[in-house]
Amino acid sequence: MTSTERGIAAAEAHSAHNYHPLPVVVATAEGAWMTDVEGRRYLDMLAGYSALNFGHGNRRLLDAARAQLERVTLTSRAFHHDRFADFCTRLAELCGMELVLPMNTGAEAVETAVKTARKWGYEIKGVPDGRAKIIVADNNFHGRTTTIVSFSTDPEARAGFGPYTPGFESVPYGDLAAMEAALDDHTVAVLLEPIQGEAGVLVPPPGYLAGVRELTRDRNVLFIADEIQSGLGRTGRTFACEHEGVVPDMYVLGKALGGGVVPVSAVVSSREVLGVFAPGEHGSTFGGNPLACAVALEVLAMLRTGELQQQATELGEHLHNELGLLVGGGAVDAVRGRGLWAGVDINPSRGTGRDVSEQLMERRVLVKDTHGATLRLAPPLVISKEDLDWGLDQLRGVLEG
Repeated sequence: MTSTERGIAAAEAHSAHNYHPLPVVVATAEGAWMTDVEGRRYLDMLAGYSALNFGHGNRRLLDAARAQLERVTLTSRAFHHDRFADFCTRLAELCGMELVLPMNTGAEAVETAVKTARKWGYEIKGVPDGRAKIIVADNNFHGRTTTIVSFSTDPEARAGFGPYTPGFESVPYGDLAAMEAALDDHTVAVLLEPIQGEAGVLVPPPGYLAGVRELTRDRNVLFIADEIQSGLGRTGRTFACEHEGVVPDMYVLGKALGGGVVPVSAVVSSREVLGVFAPGEHGSTFGGNPLACAVALEVLAMLRTGELQQQATELGEHLHNELGLLVGGGAVDAVRGRGLWAGVDINPSRGTGRDVSEQLMERRVLVKDTHGATLRLAPPLVISKEDLDWGLDQLRGVLEG
């Protein structure tokens, strides 16, 4: 057996099968490249679903982590530590908000947002206890906890995990009329991805996010933007909502906030909204720990310059121009996305998305499929144009072969 085969066999023997990874075993990585246990190099065109926006082994992030490792890594929130205030201040400033509630994973942040919206609804809006409703969009992906899958419309994520948590209504993504019809006096929040990632990088119609912002403002409903995948530079702006000039009531952040080094997530909002919590009503032992704050502070420093957002804009235009040339040739049915983020719908005549992903792996490019026929492309924002073009050449080679 090869080292790859041994590694995969060992994993198969002792891990639950909640993922179906490509048959590659990564050993090291730097920038936009990963090297497997056989010494083969691969171009990473997925970037950990946007968790690795700043690339593998980013020197600034590793230096920040190493320095903090020598000082203190965890205090729990039973005590203050000297990185916490700076992290909350800088993140609030980046978002144009007032308060930050840090957690660890994206799903934890979404759960926090749900709890926050319900409590705000009862204490501030005056919704009768137990009647709060949150509106979501069809084909959403906000995580896989039992509450979150309760409002998923994806059978793969939802089936077999009931009974489901009530209090959610799902409407078609991009349909303002359906959104307006669903709003009622018990609605406390609308929870949306500005671009639906897991669904295939679906960009809503122009004016949709602005329309949702107007509807929610008029009806005294919180607009919660799940920017876990779309935020922090991925689309060419710090937040995807900025493309429509929209500022939500609450940002839900994760993935890239930890720089691919440690899990960091957060809910960011106004004092009125996040101020509903009293001590003991919500928390996390690791949320806002010193190591996480140190790494995230360096992430925020890199975002403040705007250089990575500009890189994502310029390379994103190039990416979409090149991908657009593939449409209509029989292999690609459609391309969607924004910035350095794209969904490529593979024509069934060329096989499934998994088939194409495996063929690209043989050409030393790593991507991942979703919903059978769609490839997701999300390279690190630090990728060079030369490497991006090489990866696109490999994609053309697979589709035209």
